[in-house]
Amino acid sequence: MAWTTPANNRGRVDAAGAMLLNPRATDNEKEDALAIINNWRASHAYPLQSLKMTLLKRGKRVSDKAVVAQRLKRLSSIDQKLRRNNNMKLTQMQDIGGCRVVLPTVAHVDQLVGLYKQGQTKNPNDRAEFVKEYDYISSPKTDGYRSFHIVYKYRSKAEKNQVYNGLRIEVQIRSRLQHAWATAVETVSTFTGQALKSNIGNDEWKRFFVLMGSAIAAREKRRPVPGVPTATQDLVEELLNLERKLNIRTVLSSWGDVVQELTMSPTNADLYLLVLDSSARQVKVSPFRKSQLAMASEAYLDVEKRYEGNPDIQAVLVSVSSLASLRSAYPNYYLDTKAFLGALDFAADNRLRSR
Repeated sequence: MAWTTPANNRGRVDAAGAMLLNPRATDNEKEDALAIINNWRASHAYPLQSLKMTLLKRGKRVSDKAVVAQRLKRLSSIDQKLRRNNNMKLTQMQDIGGCRVVLPTVAHVDQLVGLYKQGQTKNPNDRAEFVKEYDYISSPKTDGYRSFHIVYKYRSKAEKNQVYNGLRIEVQIRSRLQHAWATAVETVSTFTGQALKSNIGNDEWKRFFVLMGSAIAAREKRRPVPGVPTATQDLVEELLNLERKLNIRTVLSSWGDVVQELTMSPTNADLYLLVLDSSARQVKVSPFRKSQLAMASEAYLDVEKRYEGNPDIQAVLVSVSSLASLRSAYPNYYLDTKAFLGALDFAADNRLRSR
């Protein structure tokens, strides 16, 4: 298949990123900028595939229940990240291409992180170049987010692949509970119009997720989220008070009860374009084969341009091992919060047991 390669130098890519944020940009200037950005984004597909295959191999060594997925960053997320970080250039963004593994337990996360550290020690000059790691499990974010991230720069000695050298890819390693928390935040953000993932929004919703992140950390016997009660009873009391006030169980369960999935044939695909219409409770799944990567990338950009500024429509281009694993990898696109609500029930039961 023909993989997309970078068609512009980094200076031009960074200028396109700046144009994306320019309120005085003309329609033609913005259209040109979007074409450059989409090429830059699509160029991460090959290095992303390479690192995803390593993640898949290592993840399955740790657990046969590992769920591995990859995605190219949404244009809206690129825009938001550049706006939040005034000094960041588009070519410096570390997660344009990202792959993720969801493992049954935090112990499996530890094992897989160990394999990655072992690989870096054994082959420091081969394959991808290690850039930095972010251990949000040992040091949770203040908003409650917990996961382990590793950033790499793609590196190849093969002449045909050197055009991708230096492109950054982020690898995320999460437990099933950590994934349930993160995707619940995405779902609530979708329906409430808040940027909770960026710590922007209603204080009570933000506090609820901080407390819930710490409740999950306690269940996994890991360091609590900063700024929460250290006593289990106090933590869960505050958590459940907010749960009742925000009517969380009813609200979250009702969102996903009637989601209609529209899947276009064929289903034996390598890539899937997910388009969620939260107002219509509908997710459209468009499959593509690897040979259709350019077509998929253009379809992705077309949806983003068509629905720019519409918070009810969200799209993402992803790759998973099968259509069946889409829901477990991206439950937020199905408005599915069952795993998260199960974790909330566990926290409530834990309060009763601790009395």
